[in-house]
Amino acid sequence: MKKGIKNVLLGTAVVSAMMMAASCSGKKNDTIKIGGIAPLSGGVAVYGVECKNGIDLAVEEINAAGGINGQKIEFICEDDEGDSAKSVNAYKKLVTKDRVKVIIGSLTSGCTMAITNLAQAQKVVQIAPAATAVAITDAGNYVFRACYTDPFQGKIGGKFAYENLGTKKAAILYDIGNDYSVGLTDNFTAEYTSMGGSIVSKESYSTGDKDFNAQLTKIKAANPEVIYLPDYYGTVALIAKQLRAQGINVPIVGADGWDGLTDNAGDEVLNGYYSNHYSEDSSSAAVQTFVKAFKAKYNKAPNSFAVLGYDCVYMLRDAIKASGSTDDSAKIRDALEATNGDYVTGHIVFDANRNPIKSAVMIKLVKADDGKLATAYEATVDISK
Repeated sequence: MKKGIKNVLLGTAVVSAMMMAASCSGKKNDTIKIGGIAPLSGGVAVYGVECKNGIDLAVEEINAAGGINGQKIEFICEDDEGDSAKSVNAYKKLVTKDRVKVIIGSLTSGCTMAITNLAQAQKVVQIAPAATAVAITDAGNYVFRACYTDPFQGKIGGKFAYENLGTKKAAILYDIGNDYSVGLTDNFTAEYTSMGGSIVSKESYSTGDKDFNAQLTKIKAANPEVIYLPDYYGTVALIAKQLRAQGINVPIVGADGWDGLTDNAGDEVLNGYYSNHYSEDSSSAAVQTFVKAFKAKYNKAPNSFAVLGYDCVYMLRDAIKASGSTDDSAKIRDALEATNGDYVTGHIVFDANRNPIKSAVMIKLVKADDGKLATAYEATVDISK
């Protein structure tokens, strides 16, 4: 009896050892797992859904071409609803259950910041497609971003408002409780005033506010020539409607958080301009190839979140291929840091803080021939000049 039990236990141990060996071998998976965290529902879902669309397109293209070093990509995306606590839960699920070594996400700065220290501590490569707050990469050398930063974007807006629009007096209306909005405000102010412009009115509100008429009354009295609105599309649409209702018809300028206005606003945002990561009107072959493929798959034009997600996947593909490893995060990290190549949003290299060095464009909100709101390329702005 004891011998039988012993044999059963021995057999079980052998099977367990074999399973463990298989799970630890390089052949444990026939896919390369890449995790994703994005707001696929909630107040900023347009960011997450469009980013995931871009990622899915890139994964589909790469897999159709044979994958990476013969292995297909498996993209596992979790919805954080734009809630930082849910971003942490999504991260833990991806790392502990799905065993991913690379994560794309999240989209907004607050949700991304919620997981950067975890990624750094656990040596998980994290690349943020669109989180522009400066502190995103402060957690350490495993954290990257595909977009430019708020200081860069704020300065772009300031230079554009002063030089391209030819204004000398600006007003600002911003969310005092939103790091994204505050960072853009500070850097717009610094650039605009350094060039000779004046901030004639600076008003604030709190996240979730719906009525901005009191602030806009003060702004109107200051008689600005341009108004800077550094917030996300939902809030900007509300402000613009109230702003125009008060008879304030000067140009309005914003940042990449405006992406999504064409589907969520009306004529009130005309004479509006915002900084963005690319323009679908570009004559670049890479841009036109991407736009054509995206339209063929989704029957609509891609916004900046789609293209940033798309670029994230291709940068990771190149890094994984160059590293010679699909699961050694240190090697993948080193290869990603050495990125020096052409992508849809331009030629990308990383600075010392793993932020991409590239140009930015200004987009104008216009009325299309069919009467619908659309965007058009307005200018490329370079603050190094």
